[in-house]
Parts: sequence; C-alpha cells; structure tokens
Amino acid sequence: MDATLAEQQRVLASDWGGGKSPFGTSWSKFMMWIFIISDALTFAGFLIAYGFVRGISQKWPKQTEVFNMVLITFMTFALISSSAVMAMAVGAARARQPKLAVRFLALTIAGGLIFLGCQAYEWSHFIREGARLTHNPWGVPQFAAAFFVITGFHGFHVFSGVTILAIVALRAAMGKYSADGVENAGLYWHFVDVVWVFVFAFFYLL
Repeated sequence: MDATLAEQQRVLASDWGGGKSPFGTSWSKFMMWIFIISDALTFAGFLIAYGFVRGISQKWPKQTEVFNMVLITFMTFALISSSAVMAMAVGAARARQPKLAVRFLALTIAGGLIFLGCQAYEWSHFIREGARLTHNPWGVPQFAAAFFVITGFHGFHVFSGVTILAIVALRAAMGKYSADGVENAGLYWHFVDVVWVFVFAFFYLL
C-alpha cells in the first residue's frame, strides 16, 4: 500500500514538477485556455449586469425598432463563417501546407474586417440618432450604455483577433510559423465568435 502511494506521488510530482504540461498540451495553448476562461467570465459579468438592468427597467426599447436587424444578421453570418474558415486554416497548418493556411487566414481576416466595418456603420448610425453613454432618444439611459460597453468590448476583441491573425499569416507566408501558433490564434478567434453568439442572442434577439 505504501509503495503504491509512493508511486502515485512520484508520478504526480513528475507531472507538476516542471518541464512538461500536466495536461498533455503545449504551454502556450494551456495559457490561451486560461486567458479564454478569464475573459469569458468578464463577458458573462457584462451580460449578467445587462440582464439585471433590463429586468429592473420598467420599459426597454424594442430592438427591432432601434437596430437594423438585417445588418446585424449579416454581421453574425460573416463572423460565424470566418470561424469555419479558421478551422480550415488550422487543418492546413497541421498538414504542413503553409500557403493554403495563409489563404484561409486571409479569408478569416476578411470576415473579421467585414464585421468591424458593419459594426462601425452601426455605431455611427446609433450615434447620429442621438445615443450617448448617459442618454438616448429611447428613454432608458442604460440601454445605450449597455450597447456601447458590450459591443465595444467585443469589437475590441475582434480587432485584436484580426491583428493577431495578420501577424500569424505574415509569419506563415515567410515560413516562420508553427501549427500550434495557428491553432492558438484559432482558439482565440473561435472564442470571439462564440461570445458574439451570446451577445447577439441576449442583446439583439431577446
């Protein structure tokens, strides 16, 4: 019994004693997952706060009367499609096909830029209508504040993701890339897309 316990302790020490990942994955991927989890909690806090404020408000503006839902749907389609293309880029990188990976990364970047362009148009229209952080024409001040904070925070993540993907694509074009690097960028991009699904559902649909 003591020998078995000693062996278990030895194995545990070898796993967590440094030099290798205890979860059988690269250090960079492990840290990316830590970042994603922490960032997901931040987004969850924003959406929970939004739900609370909306719940205690007597009257909340109807999204269909404020937003261009056709534009929002197109934005969502562009971002979700880019996530599928990103998965293809990871597959190409794993298959050691850097040129194909660069093409898919370029398409992913294009999807992100389309999303950002649509969001910039939506923000400019929203501002022209009179929306500000402290007030808006639709009666509930918190409505515009929630819109700017939640969509702005997500838009910053999309912009960061596009920048990261551009760097990864450039390195891949130069032959200075790793499959893990492309996959880590893909993890971040998929996270950004999943978060938008929740923002789209909770803020624009419900």
